[in-house]
Amino acid sequence: MIRLDDLDLKILSVLQREGRITKVKLAEAVNLSPSPCWERLKRLEDHGVISGYHAHINPAFFARQTIVLTEIKLRQHRHCDFRQFEDYICQIPEIVECFALGGGLDYLFKVLCADVDGYQRLIDRLLCAEIGIDQYFTYIVTKKIKTSPFIPLQDAGLSR
Repeated sequence: MIRLDDLDLKILSVLQREGRITKVKLAEAVNLSPSPCWERLKRLEDHGVISGYHAHINPAFFARQTIVLTEIKLRQHRHCDFRQFEDYICQIPEIVECFALGGGLDYLFKVLCADVDGYQRLIDRLLCAEIGIDQYFTYIVTKKIKTSPFIPLQDAGLSR
């Protein structure tokens, strides 16, 4: 486990907002000289704290998008059942997030598709794939209230 201090958190905060910032500008933003800032940045990358740099693409630019949340319950709960389901789900690009759950349901995933018909075709594919689905529940998102790519670093208890 890597130990993070206030300077590391400042670097991460700046990078979350400005992923394309130059190393010199990053050093200025966190009040460090470029060499020590670069060393910290490299350390954060090497330890996997920074897992990559991405462009946030607005899906509405390309086509109308329907967001669907789906709860899944599997028929059986053996290790091989979970593995088979997860391996299959990870190959479907329309499923943009998938979470294993504790409690009455097994999985929750977020689907981005063009419309409800596209979603239904996806569900039909999943059911025909014989990956152990017992029940599924569908929730069509009618309005996005909040979405954020940022981790709240100031309250995350990261400075261990």
